[in-house]
Amino acid sequence: MNSAFEAVSKNIETAAGWQQKYRQIMLLGKQLPVMPEVLKVDDALVKGCESKVWLYIDFDHTENSLVLAGDSDTRIVKGLLALILALYNGLTPEQAAQINAYDEFERLGLISHLSPSRGNGIKAMVDKIQTMAEQKQ
Repeated sequence: MNSAFEAVSKNIETAAGWQQKYRQIMLLGKQLPVMPEVLKVDDALVKGCESKVWLYIDFDHTENSLVLAGDSDTRIVKGLLALILALYNGLTPEQAAQINAYDEFERLGLISHLSPSRGNGIKAMVDKIQTMAEQKQ
């Protein structure tokens, strides 16, 4: 498990109720580093998301790790994206392939509160990362 994810997920996990979890997710989105406009190309758009989501995936050959950046045009999705980036960023492809993001979101008590379209968007983001990780193994 990525230590960055452990740090950001702790506040969500311990939040009292859905409104507090929602607030924590929104704060994560605000803290997400600005994605350079040059990376917001059509290839970076995640298919299957209702909102616009850009996901830039690169590979650091020196560290054998995934390097991820992203952005969204909606606040809640930006927060969910920040959570996903924290989960996968810096992992080796082998580590990333072993992560079950759905289980992590379920553990945090998020899945039951997300609309089906948000759930589909999360799946699309994770699938894109997992595909890249598989190609690098």
